[in-house]
Amino acid sequence: MNHPDPSIAEMIIMGTGTSVGVPVVGCHCAVCRSHNPRNHRTRTGVLIRGPQGEFVIDAGPELRLQLVRENAQLVQAAVFTHAHADHILGMDDLRIFGYRMEAAVPLYCEEMVEAQIRQVFSYAFTDPATHAHQFAAPKLRFERIHPGQPFTLLGLEILPIRLKHGELPILGFRIGNIAFLTDVSTIPPESKELLHGLDTLIIDALRKEPHPTHLHVDAALRIIRQLRPKQAYLTHMSHDLDYDSLRNELPDGIEPAYDGLKISLT
Repeated sequence: MNHPDPSIAEMIIMGTGTSVGVPVVGCHCAVCRSHNPRNHRTRTGVLIRGPQGEFVIDAGPELRLQLVRENAQLVQAAVFTHAHADHILGMDDLRIFGYRMEAAVPLYCEEMVEAQIRQVFSYAFTDPATHAHQFAAPKLRFERIHPGQPFTLLGLEILPIRLKHGELPILGFRIGNIAFLTDVSTIPPESKELLHGLDTLIIDALRKEPHPTHLHVDAALRIIRQLRPKQAYLTHMSHDLDYDSLRNELPDGIEPAYDGLKISLT
């Protein structure tokens, strides 16, 4: 097994797609039929390689495939923005890491997210004696986090930031001078105060038309102009957005993200 390199700290954008992914099953639009790999978008999530190891933010349905693609070695924790299906349904893929560590994988989330995870993955929290064998369920434990209260994970300080996904309160995260804000439709004023001085902002931009629970492209651009990061990337993009066309339309310093994009945290 490879050991963490303390000189390397990076965020890898593992998935940039919506809840149905891109291509969309059964769709024959130009983006879904595109041969451009940057138009192929798995469900949203990131892998953090920190000075003391690896962790993920969210665990979408393609998590195993994403981790294999990025040559992940030992995911030691997961941090959650919220508990919608496209952000948690790959969590069983954390099972292998609990066995390798011989310890429960910590899940950092809010109380409401814990309740939903316990319901969806009830088999992971039953008496181990009821499992057919020791590998039948993931070993998991919860760590509570709160907006505005930073915590340290594998050598990195993480600041949870309150966002709204429609009417649902969710979290974004700032790590150093990088912020990851997916599935957001509204950023409260007090949260914007925590997002100044960024080197890189990754932000939701579902499509060109307005949407009730996500930022659309123009709304995301307005927020980027307010926060003035040095670089911004759009994520959680639907099949309405073609990578090359969107990239050519965006101002300097703003680009569509793509699966596999690597951003230095150092």
